[in-house]
Amino acid sequence: MRRHRRAPGAAVRLRGFTLVELLVALAAMALLALISWRGLDSMARAQSQHSARDEAVLVLQTALAQWGADLDGATNFGNTPALDWNGRVLRITRQAVDAQGSPAARVIAWTVGATADGSSSWLRWQSPPLASRADWTQAWGTAAAWAESALPGADAAATRVLPAASWNVGYFRNGAWSVAVQAQALGTATLPDGVRLQLQLPPGPGLSGLITRDWLRPTWAGAKTS
Repeated sequence: MRRHRRAPGAAVRLRGFTLVELLVALAAMALLALISWRGLDSMARAQSQHSARDEAVLVLQTALAQWGADLDGATNFGNTPALDWNGRVLRITRQAVDAQGSPAARVIAWTVGATADGSSSWLRWQSPPLASRADWTQAWGTAAAWAESALPGADAAATRVLPAASWNVGYFRNGAWSVAVQAQALGTATLPDGVRLQLQLPPGPGLSGLITRDWLRPTWAGAKTS
């Protein structure tokens, strides 16, 4: 094998990158940076969507828990209607206690209405504890009037529960579900065995579509909430 030796004192020639090679390297680095940015952006978007959905699920669970608690406490206070659905608002007479700890009642109202920002939401209103039939009558009428122009903030007793486009209510009686009717047509002492909530959620980053929730009276044989 022949070996070539550099003569003493000979200049060393170093070969660098050409302009074309440098441009190719820069283009490859730019491409890798773009791919990495898109990957990070996709991960950030997915994380944001998951966070929005998790938050929406938590809000929905809290709202449905409040809905169930209101129905669990429904009572015929002084032979008043426990429930009344007129196609727009569901009013509930719920068990409560007054400031002295004596038995009382509250009027609860649920409806879907417009909010101050123009969006549609599921709204809840409640009265203070009521100790007399006269107080209940006034609160019952106030709840109906509130539902006609329901706006949280305008009434301190009203709260915005979650976004909703529309809703409907059904009753469970005699082993079957049917369209809910007003309490006056059924008699003031009649409480259905169950209430079906159908809530239409608007499109959004969290939850959307139709939510159905069945509540069954705790004292009804085989009752359960599904």
